[in-house]
Amino acid sequence: MIPQKIILVVDDSPQNIQAITAILKADFKVKAATTGEKALALAAQAEGRPDLILLDVMMPGMDGNECCRLLKADATTANIPVIFLTAKTEAEAEAEGFGYGAVDYLHKPFNPAIVRARVRTQLALRDAQLQLENQNQQLEERVQEQLREISESHHATILALTSLAESRDDDTGNHIVRVQGFCKILAQRLAELPRYAPIIGRKFVDNLAQASPLHDIGKVGIPDSVLLKPGPLQGHEVAIMQAHTIIGASTLEAVREHYPHNALLNMGIAIARSHHEHWDGSGYPDGLAGEAIPLPARLLNVADQYDALRSVRPYKRALEHAEAYAVLTEGDGRTKPDHFDPHVLHAFKDCAQDFALLYDNLMTRPSPALIAGPGVWQPGP
Repeated sequence: MIPQKIILVVDDSPQNIQAITAILKADFKVKAATTGEKALALAAQAEGRPDLILLDVMMPGMDGNECCRLLKADATTANIPVIFLTAKTEAEAEAEGFGYGAVDYLHKPFNPAIVRARVRTQLALRDAQLQLENQNQQLEERVQEQLREISESHHATILALTSLAESRDDDTGNHIVRVQGFCKILAQRLAELPRYAPIIGRKFVDNLAQASPLHDIGKVGIPDSVLLKPGPLQGHEVAIMQAHTIIGASTLEAVREHYPHNALLNMGIAIARSHHEHWDGSGYPDGLAGEAIPLPARLLNVADQYDALRSVRPYKRALEHAEAYAVLTEGDGRTKPDHFDPHVLHAFKDCAQDFALLYDNLMTRPSPALIAGPGVWQPGP
């Protein structure tokens, strides 16, 4: 059984309330208030909230205009339609009432047929509005669910591709997952700074989380004789190894031709190409310096270097956290602090223990899925 619509009649005259009630009581549940204050209290009740308010304009104390203004200012009552009751017929007075949020006027003395018609019209409009809002909400939920499914499929594809690249030269099995986590830690630390707060938001972190595993995807094009060589690379071998940045970026650029406005793909290209660029301009492949290096690549550079220092390679042992920290912040001849964005390096210093904890956790358990997928966002204080 459909519940009756509730009409709240607000008038300081008991006779007017009785007249309206007599007109509407056969079809609606009618409540009454003789003051604006009482009307506000009744309208705000969670149970029995009115579907429509008939509100007298001229009342002692709080008049109808002020009562209507307060109703519209409260989120719980703002959408309740208000029809003003008035003895005035001037167009200027009616225009003022519409300015306060009224949807219609009923003039005294009341014509029963007009009262019923206008009440039904406003209730029908309100029902249609609610139905439309509900449909929009359902549509939004379906769209978000589809976006989640698409994002998850992209995420899985990236994981598969980058795991393939990683499997050729990573002994630990969790390199891309650790680097992803380190990037997230750095980005969230930078987001606390006024300089970066406008740049690093939820979408940036989501894209960085998904794009960071693409940094070494170009290694699939590097021959094993170079990639797995158990010793220092020679000049021509260095050039071959450095080409992984170009190979990775070029591969992703070919995909971008079909999706030119994809922010995730664009970030992946910037990371793949520029994550070995140095703040002082001494990096490769383009010799970029300072802020000419894309921010995602500057974050990835610190994250990747820390993980490389902590990991075993055919040509070196794994460093402990304190040793890796010293290399990044003080240098070791090959790696220099000038290689890194000073703001990113400062962020690393602030959260170095989080790096150590993440590395240790991922070294003592099986390889997980990517740890920072879509929608993951933990803003700083």
